[in-house]
Amino acid sequence: MSDELDIVALGEPLFELSQPPGTTHYEQGFGGDTSNVVVAAARQGARVGYIARVGADPFGEMFRKMWRAEGVDISGVQTDPSAPTGVYFITHDGGEHAFNYLRAGSAASRLRPEDVPLETVRRARYLHVSGISQAISPNACDAVFHAIDAARQAGVKVSYDPNLRLRLWPLARASAVSLATAARADYFLPSIEDARALSGFDTPEQIVRWAHELEVP
Repeated sequence: MSDELDIVALGEPLFELSQPPGTTHYEQGFGGDTSNVVVAAARQGARVGYIARVGADPFGEMFRKMWRAEGVDISGVQTDPSAPTGVYFITHDGGEHAFNYLRAGSAASRLRPEDVPLETVRRARYLHVSGISQAISPNACDAVFHAIDAARQAGVKVSYDPNLRLRLWPLARASAVSLATAARADYFLPSIEDARALSGFDTPEQIVRWAHELEVP
């Protein structure tokens, strides 16, 4: 059986603790945009892998158990013995979701270029990366670019979701990094809100023209 993977994603898993409205307890779940991508793809029958770092803690082990159950290849997931798995909390205020994060200094934020298992990247047809992974630390940002360079050299297609989160970094830096990444990607996947913020334009026609001028597919 071929060990080729359809999709490999690199990013930040976040353990979720969500408080249902009107209650005082929290229910556990699994978050992280790139982790969600590979799990969703696996459920559609794709062969998928994940590259990340988790802590040597119960949250990291629960992630591993979940990924295995979903059929995700986690040979690219490393355990950091001295940093925790990132956690976030969901509460509700006036009917709206409120998010609070404990991710500073997390295992995922400590991912470095030299930690990226390039053989896993090269096994894939597509590499999927996210702007959140670039925003959580400078070294994680460098790791994303390192993975993209390896993918391009191996003929692996790259998809990029900027997933703009201005709580993590200022717009000027986010824009510079996102556009540099988009120029290296085969598929640039911003939401309409992210595209407006990054381009400074408003209408779909203006945004498409802006993207084409960047030579972004």
